[in-house]
Amino acid sequence: MGTRAGIFVGGGGTRMGGVAKGLLRGPDGLPLVVRAARLLESVGCSVVLVGEHPAYREVGLPMLPDVTKEGAGPLGGLVALLGAGAGDAPVLALACDMPHVSANLLRRLLEEAPGAAALAPRREGRWEPLCARYRPSAALALGKRRLAEGALALQGFLDALGATELPISREEADELCDWDSPEDIHP
Repeated sequence: MGTRAGIFVGGGGTRMGGVAKGLLRGPDGLPLVVRAARLLESVGCSVVLVGEHPAYREVGLPMLPDVTKEGAGPLGGLVALLGAGAGDAPVLALACDMPHVSANLLRRLLEEAPGAAALAPRREGRWEPLCARYRPSAALALGKRRLAEGALALQGFLDALGATELPISREEADELCDWDSPEDIHP
């Protein structure tokens, strides 16, 4: 398989009452993380879980620990994913709590703007850093530097990287809705 994809599972799920969000069952009845892995595999990606939450061991996918830095958040996971690849093959980052992302949107991320340092959609003026593709040779050194500086925001990381925007339709924007709180599951 060509592109390595990381499904980000490292968050504590505090807004969900400590639940491992990726194990919640989506509209299709599958745990979100299983659905995401199947989608990524269907578009030719090899999949790893980014973060070492013990609840995900039962899923049976390899787990990649975040770069160790207290409070590094998703940037620590992204730096780990960027550093774990082979050479400069692109990597895809996907949050575990997006139950509506389609294979078509993932294919677009893989195929469009092949030379971009990063390719990500924007929704409501903000980058979607965990539904994005990154080129390790462009992003890894910057990610490490920002970690060392404590500049952990992924929005600023994508801006500093000179990310390319993936234009999306209204339907694709809806695919990017995530589950951050119980109200998101049952609106």
